[in-house]
Amino acid sequence: MEPFTDCAAPRNYAFRVATKYYTHFVTDELSAPTAIPSSEWSGVVELRHPLETGGGTRELRSLLAQSFDLDSEEIKILHWARVH
Repeated sequence: MEPFTDCAAPRNYAFRVATKYYTHFVTDELSAPTAIPSSEWSGVVELRHPLETGGGTRELRSLLAQSFDLDSEEIKILHWARVH
């Protein structure tokens, strides 16, 4: 029986660790066909790469809008911060 030593060997993996952001935002869904009133949300969002320093909220709004099946103009971010 040969010893199993492969797991002890150090390896370099070529992948990025997700960047996490706490977000607090509201959705304006009145323009949607269902006419649901605005809703307030908060939670942690994981991104594959860090947000841009200047226009990061635009990217975050776009991602949230896709998740809620809304236009990015229907998302208003109240607060966001990187989770360390």
